[in-house]
Amino acid sequence: QEQLVESGGGLVQAGGSLRLACAASGRTFSTYNMVWFRQAPGKEREFVAALNWNGISTNYPDDVKGRFTVSRDNTKNTVYLQMNSLKPDDTAVYYCGSGPGTQMDGRIVGSWGQGTQVTVSS
Repeated sequence: QEQLVESGGGLVQAGGSLRLACAASGRTFSTYNMVWFRQAPGKEREFVAALNWNGISTNYPDDVKGRFTVSRDNTKNTVYLQMNSLKPDDTAVYYCGSGPGTQMDGRIVGSWGQGTQVTVSS
C-alpha cells in the first residue's frame, strides 16, 4: 500500500522557517487529499493543514493560518508544509496523512507517515 515519509524537521529559533516534505510511494498520489497533523508531548494530535487532491483547496486552523502553507507537486509525489514565523508552541512531531477516504478536515485519514520532529527554541 501507499507509504508516506516525512522529512525536513529540525531545530530553529523562534521567528524562523522550515519546510517539511512528505514523499509518497505509489501511483495514485494525485487522487488523494493530503493533511498535516502535529503532536507535542502530553498533548493530543492536532490538525495543522489540508490540501485537496488537485492542489486548489486548502484548510488551516486559526493558530497556523497565515504562517503555514501547504502545497503539492504531483510530478514528484510530494507534499510540502512551509512553516514561517515559527513559535515555541509549534514544537511537535509533524505527521502527514493521505490515501483513500482522507478528508479535508482531517476527521478521516487513510494512512500516516511516521513523523518528523520540529523544535522551536525561544
